Amino acid sequence: MSWSQFLIFAIVSMLLWMVGAVAAWKDKTKYAYIFTSLGLLIFFSYIVGMWITLERPPLRTMGETRLWYSFFLPLIGLVIYSRWKYKWILSFSTVLSVVFIFINILKPEIHSKNLMPALQSPWFAPHVIIYMFAYALLGAAFVMAVYLLWRSRKTLVSSQEMKITDNLVYVGLAFMTVGMLTGAFWAKEAWGYYWAWDPKETWAAITWFAYLIYIHLRLATSKNYILPLWILVVCFVLLQMCWWGINYLPSAMGTSVHTYGS
Repeated sequence: MSWSQFLIFAIVSMLLWMVGAVAAWKDKTKYAYIFTSLGLLIFFSYIVGMWITLERPPLRTMGETRLWYSFFLPLIGLVIYSRWKYKWILSFSTVLSVVFIFINILKPEIHSKNLMPALQSPWFAPHVIIYMFAYALLGAAFVMAVYLLWRSRKTLVSSQEMKITDNLVYVGLAFMTVGMLTGAFWAKEAWGYYWAWDPKETWAAITWFAYLIYIHLRLATSKNYILPLWILVVCFVLLQMCWWGINYLPSAMGTSVHTYGS
């Protein structure tokens, strides 16, 4: 499996996800499950193929982590759809996944078998995969927030919809916390310390506290929906900064121990 084959797998997967989303809108639940699942299976087969070809987890470069994010978004969308039958969730999760797929198509990363010594750790794969799953859950929460903010212009936001959004944040933050803990153990093994306030670590802490603010605000003022939803939007921006935005900061260029793309 090579990067040159990514376009084929991506196009087929995206088309299947789109058909599944349309089926959901038309209340054809069976076909929504089938086509979305087929798209996930095909996309995941590419990730597995890359893993076998590279002889390492495809998690080193930003492009490789976007593969996992693009996979987890429709998966979580399907889980939400199967649980609450929201017709629009598969469309929204597919659109968000397609955005990151197109970023990969337009900006392919260098994929090699080489791993720097710090990445040759048993903590490497679980740490990054857990984080990507957390990011996808929080991405789904962002999708819910945008939808509810748009809907709030015409009608009241229901407590049930906010409960779904809250649950996505709860689970997403829980996985993010586990990801931070595995990262701390990995750092201790690789560099001799659990935490060093590296730019990546600093933004991870900022993002973690931002989502914690959302949770505390929801618990303190359960009837106030608009402000927490806007906080979720800000949290998602911070999450993007933590994930890839720090690579463009002068403080991280050439100094961050979390820069593995070169």
